[in-house]
Amino acid sequence: MPRHFIQIGDLGKDGAMELIRRAKTMKESGFRGHCMDGKVAALIFEKASTRTRVSFDVAVRQLGGTTIFMTPAESQLGRSEPLRDAARVLSRYLDCMIVRTFGQEKLDELMEYGSIPVVNALTDQGHPCQVMADLLTIYERTPDFSQVRVAWIGDGNNMANSWIEASMYFPFELSLAVAPGYEPDMDLMARAKAAGAKITTSPDPREAAKGAHYLYADVWASMGQEQEQAEREKVFKNFCINRELMSLAAPDAKFMHCLPAHRGEEVTDEIMEGEASIIWDEAENRLHAQKAILEWVFSDAE
Repeated sequence: MPRHFIQIGDLGKDGAMELIRRAKTMKESGFRGHCMDGKVAALIFEKASTRTRVSFDVAVRQLGGTTIFMTPAESQLGRSEPLRDAARVLSRYLDCMIVRTFGQEKLDELMEYGSIPVVNALTDQGHPCQVMADLLTIYERTPDFSQVRVAWIGDGNNMANSWIEASMYFPFELSLAVAPGYEPDMDLMARAKAAGAKITTSPDPREAAKGAHYLYADVWASMGQEQEQAEREKVFKNFCINRELMSLAAPDAKFMHCLPAHRGEEVTDEIMEGEASIIWDEAENRLHAQKAILEWVFSDAE
C-alpha cells in the first residue's frame, strides 16, 4: 500500500515529532538524498503558488527525483476526464502525486483510485505541509513545545484547521482569535479538545495575543474568496497584527505568516520587516520539512 501524507495525524504523535527533528537535521547538514532516485513526482496544482511549487520541486530534486508540473489549463484533470480515471492512468506513469487543490474530497478520490502516494500540498480544509514547516521554525528556537503558546489571529481557514490538528500531536498551547461567523472546523476543534489539546478561543485578538510566544497571521480572504475581500476587511479590521498587539505578547515574541501577505491588512509593514519577524526562516523551512515528508513517504523504498 502507498504511504500518503494527507494530514499531520498520518505521522502519529511520535512520528510527527521525529519528522521535525529529521527536518532540522536535514537543514543543518544541507542534506541531499537518494530515496527518490529515478522517481517522478507530479505537482498537480489547481491553485497557483510560489513557495509550495518551488519548495516541492527543489525538495524532489534534492532527493534524487524529477517533477512534472500540471494544472487544469494544461491537462484534462478534473475537467473532461473524471478524476478517478486520471488517478488510475497517472499511477501507471508516476511515482507520487503532490496536489494543491480546493476540496479535500479530491485527495480522497486520488487515493482511492490511484496506487501511488498522494501528498497534500494544500486544500480548503488544511495545509499540513505549511504547519510542519512552521513547527520546525518554532522548534529551532524553542525545542520544548510544552513551553510554547501560539496565537492564531484572523480567519478560521485551512491554516487555522491545521494548527488545531497539530495541537493534537504537539504539546503547545493554541490561542485562536477569530471573528464570529468565520470559525474554523468546529468538529475538528471538538476532536482536538477531546484528545487533550490545549486550545482557547476568543473573538478578541488582544486576548489571544496576551503572553503568546508566536503570533501568527494569514490573509483575510484566501484564494477563491476574492469577492469577499471588502466585507472581510470590515469584519477583521481590528485583527491586524501591529506594534500594539505585539506589545501584549511575551517578551521577544515572534511574528509568523505563511505568505503571501497583504501588508497593511492582517499585518503592518513595520512588523513584517521588524526584528520580531521570522517569516523568511519560516518560508525556507518549507523546503526542509517537505524533504522530510517525502523521505517518510518513500522510506520503505530504500
